Amino acid sequence: MAESVKSQSFEDLTVWQKAHGFVLNVYRYTKKFPREETFVLVPQLRRAAISITSNIAEGFKRKKSADKARFYNIAEGSISECGYQLLLAHDLGYGDSTNLRKDLAEVSRLLHSYTSAMLKATY
Repeated sequence: MAESVKSQSFEDLTVWQKAHGFVLNVYRYTKKFPREETFVLVPQLRRAAISITSNIAEGFKRKKSADKARFYNIAEGSISECGYQLLLAHDLGYGDSTNLRKDLAEVSRLLHSYTSAMLKATY
């Protein structure tokens, strides 16, 4: 919770910064996908990745802990969605997603820790 006390913006949060880097890497990764995925897996994966950072940002400005936790929980759901989509892309032969999945696991750990600390500080 100490991070949110000194943080003036969601952009100051380490978890958001890592998640934003993940989004940028997802965009780079999906540029190499076959044309047939232009309207299927590419936008789905990008939207799920963006949902992580967007929900962290929205939750950051919420005043009540329950509201914050709800948005962070939605971000956690998007992390799971991205995890599956990266596995699928890898299994379909669209490129090695190992490093992206490691980055995603780090974002997940950071978000879990941040959410837990925020909730402990309010109870």
